[in-house]
Amino acid sequence: MMRRTAASIPVELENPGQVLACVGFLEAAELLMGNCEAHFDWSGTKTQFVLVADGDTNPFEVVLDFLEVAEVVELTPIGYVEGGAADGADDDAEDARHAKPGGPEDERSGALDDTPSAPSFNSGRVTAAAFPSGEGNRSTLPIRLVQAEGRHLTLSHWADGSSRNPFKLFAGQASARGVLKKLLGPEETGFRAAWKQRREALLAAPFGHCQPIKGGTFYFDARRAWTGIDAGFSPDEQAMPVHSSPVVEVLAAVGLEHARPDEYATRKVRYAVWGHPMPVMLARAALSGADLKAPMRRFEFELDLSGKNKVTTFAQEETQA
Repeated sequence: MMRRTAASIPVELENPGQVLACVGFLEAAELLMGNCEAHFDWSGTKTQFVLVADGDTNPFEVVLDFLEVAEVVELTPIGYVEGGAADGADDDAEDARHAKPGGPEDERSGALDDTPSAPSFNSGRVTAAAFPSGEGNRSTLPIRLVQAEGRHLTLSHWADGSSRNPFKLFAGQASARGVLKKLLGPEETGFRAAWKQRREALLAAPFGHCQPIKGGTFYFDARRAWTGIDAGFSPDEQAMPVHSSPVVEVLAAVGLEHARPDEYATRKVRYAVWGHPMPVMLARAALSGADLKAPMRRFEFELDLSGKNKVTTFAQEETQA
């Protein structure tokens, strides 16, 4: 019989980004390990997110190790031309334009190279025959995180061309690739530096470690919101760092790939957590509040505005009738 490993991490249920990131851990572990189940355990003084997967390794460690080495690749539709009217300049535009063919991602063929290599953060693009939004825009191109063995995670919820709510919070000209590159590293403020320096502490509480991050993120971590203090200026415009969790920001984007919270009115959002182990397919439905006849807790929050960006705020638990 295949051995299974269970592990848990603390989670703040009132922080929407942390709950979405829990779903992201489940999605990533399902891809990397298989046969996963997860639930929230609120029986103690601190709520825990419990994740069980095939294998004999801590599933949270497997996912975080994947984020440490994965290449960052942009996806483009067939016939995509850089520099169209919808495109704006960003700080990694030159990287994208001059990405070299023949590396881990050959932008001429879109083929994955199986040769292991260290992340270069200049890995170019790959053409996707099935592109979610139909046409590309530099600031909203989907991202693929690719491991040397060829396993990959796709982040594309902000480019969802279906009838689902894309739940895109970031705006402006910054590309999703630029945001992800900043969140992961290799700069000292990125996840990869923290994972190398404080591995055990980060593994014990991945969401507890916040770092000063200059400029925009995906805006999932409610702890980075400054709108409530009405300071009279924007930290983004002043290049001031705002503390946030790279793990929350990245894994929340992974969690949104196949699941969405319920935006039941303009900028008013509901989500739910579940208290019984569920596989990934059911967990996706549970997040949106589907009645699955399991112990559930439901929360709602408002998306605030910071310039053109939407930002999460801390949620309140709905009272049970």
